[in-house]
Amino acid sequence: MQLVFEQLFGGEGVTETLVDLIDYVPGENDRQYIDMVVSGVREHAQQIDEEIADCLRGWTLARLSRVDLAILRLSVFEMQYAGLPVAVSINEAVELTRKYSSEESCSFVNGVLGTISRKLAAKA
Repeated sequence: MQLVFEQLFGGEGVTETLVDLIDYVPGENDRQYIDMVVSGVREHAQQIDEEIADCLRGWTLARLSRVDLAILRLSVFEMQYAGLPVAVSINEAVELTRKYSSEESCSFVNGVLGTISRKLAAKA
């Protein structure tokens, strides 16, 4: 999530940033997953943002906190492109929101992702 957040401010969001930010050196499996997610979010950002924007009521992407947007982008990517189970992705997103954003944002993020998950289920 922190690397996706960094991208919002023009950063490259590379795994080496994790060492600098939080003193975390990922193992090979973690590194592969992180690289896949970060590059995937960058590659599909327009489609992901459109999906998020379609589910916002009374909000725009520009009004969202950058932390909430990064979490939403990450979760939507995981659900649509990475094959992570929807319930797992939403749960992780809510936990990240609780940790890095605000308690009020938890229900907002959960609601947006719930709407997206229902849309995905309807397409399947």
